[in-house]
Amino acid sequence: MTITAHPVTDPVADHGEGPVWSDRWGLRWVDMMAGDVLQLGDDGNVRRRHVGTVAAVVRPRVNGGYVVAAERELLLADSDDLDAPLRSLGEAFGDPTIRMNEGGCDPDGRFYIGTMGYDAGPGRGSFYVAGPGGELSVVLAGTTISNGFGFSPDGRRAYYADTGVGRVDVLDYDPETGLSGRRPFAVVDPEQGGPDGLTVDAEGGVWVALWQGGAVHRYDADGRLDAVISLPARKVTAVTFGGDNLDRLFITTSALDVDRAEQPLAGSLFTAEPGVRGLPVLPTTL
Repeated sequence: MTITAHPVTDPVADHGEGPVWSDRWGLRWVDMMAGDVLQLGDDGNVRRRHVGTVAAVVRPRVNGGYVVAAERELLLADSDDLDAPLRSLGEAFGDPTIRMNEGGCDPDGRFYIGTMGYDAGPGRGSFYVAGPGGELSVVLAGTTISNGFGFSPDGRRAYYADTGVGRVDVLDYDPETGLSGRRPFAVVDPEQGGPDGLTVDAEGGVWVALWQGGAVHRYDADGRLDAVISLPARKVTAVTFGGDNLDRLFITTSALDVDRAEQPLAGSLFTAEPGVRGLPVLPTTL
């Protein structure tokens, strides 16, 4: 099945990433390397808030406010207002050649964040879970470009993409012991791009953005490809469900090192109607 995507915005981001829908604020995403959090208004206008050198992830907090993963620290806001004051939980690691990159939450509110080398060197990254005070513990070591992270509808399985290995993996999740049993779920042909951000729908389908692939793939719960969304931008970065009924798919794209004359819509936010609903965002207890 082939699905058509349409632009929602002009090319407003150099490196659009990490879209997330909350019924408290609508759609937010990041212009990662600009260090900005973006918010889509009801009128289609885009608000922007600068938070640091890098803005890797934004997620709602359970009791209001939000968390932003910056270059090497987690930032907390106590209010949902995009311009709310942010406080740092402290530098999470000291290596200036490593930065945070993509993440999310588990069904019990724990916040996970991946890292990667600025040089995208193999095995230089890790995938962490944050403790109550923001301290990071390694869940997966030796990752390359830690990317998409999402959960099955029943909350018992997690999906994780490391772009550097060209594969989406699945792990078992237990509220007490966390993630275990990592194994391949879907392998992406390098000619079709690299798996980047992902989201899971209410039927258990996994939607995966394809970096350098100009597309989003849907894999069913058994890992079979069954739908494709083609986009007029090759660097497709991430996807999320949104809208009042969670029946719209929002897709971010990047314009990093792209010839805008060849890809004039690179960096735009896109939307598609996938014919299936998504799952509500998992907030964090941080």
